[in-house]
Amino acid sequence: MDTRYRHALPQMTGDMFLTDGGIETTLIFHEGLDLPHFAAFDLMKTDSGRQALERYFRTYAEIAHKRDVGFVLESATWRASQDWGDRLGYSARDMAAFNRQAIAMLHGIRADFETPKSRFVISGCVGPRGDGYDPGEMMTAYDAEAYHRAQIETFCDAGADMVTAITMTYVEEAVGVTRAALAAGMPVVISFTLETDGCLPTGQSLREAIEAVDRETGNGPVYYMINCAHPTHFEGAFGDGERWIERIGGLRANASRMSHAELDEADELDDGDPVELGGQYRDLKTMLPNLVVMGGCCGTDHRHVEAIYTACGP
Repeated sequence: MDTRYRHALPQMTGDMFLTDGGIETTLIFHEGLDLPHFAAFDLMKTDSGRQALERYFRTYAEIAHKRDVGFVLESATWRASQDWGDRLGYSARDMAAFNRQAIAMLHGIRADFETPKSRFVISGCVGPRGDGYDPGEMMTAYDAEAYHRAQIETFCDAGADMVTAITMTYVEEAVGVTRAALAAGMPVVISFTLETDGCLPTGQSLREAIEAVDRETGNGPVYYMINCAHPTHFEGAFGDGERWIERIGGLRANASRMSHAELDEADELDDGDPVELGGQYRDLKTMLPNLVVMGGCCGTDHRHVEAIYTACGP
């Protein structure tokens, strides 16, 4: 089993790493595919679906390969935990198989594209038990650890280098994911969803959330990320010289300035302006000294990631 980076993540050296854009919005709006409950992993049940996922990831891998920059391969498993599997009629055995297949796909892509100058890190993507915009019924940290343990242990056994929890909406779930990953011996990254006011959906500030997770887990996450918000929503959240800002290592912003409520109601994709987004990332990079992993979220695609590299790359 190739877990070459599990104990020494190369993005921790400070070199720039790219990651992908909004996988679900790309597959739905650009590829015309049906993703029930926004579950990209469901595509793996058919040959044509697996081919669509391969094309998606290889498009981004080619960008990193050509530009000699590192890449974090994030598995298509944001919805691949058991509650979502239940909604889709899949057993626990089915879900474990989907998660293993998702990591195996990324190993194949890494084998085809990685070079000494372009290192590819394989991350098992964990999504929230509930909605990515609304925490809904909130778990305790203990319950969150128990819920997410099976998926994280599958990632570990399948050969992922790390775990990334995307669109975390409240602290207790982030703490539970972190504890489950640490118990499995996996490096873990926590990425928080932010609203238009720069706060979590609970109303808690990003600073409060990061400091709470660090306090409850002994600085467990290797770094934090922000995702599913436009840069204009949170650019004012960072004060000069505040130490907590140093914990932010990644960013996956939305292409659209719309709120989550507006995005939920939208019938058409708002893909914004890739060049403008790249410039906004460049501005944020001056505020966030340890920002190294950059990709996109809702509405973004390979054009946005290329623009981000052009604006922020070496």
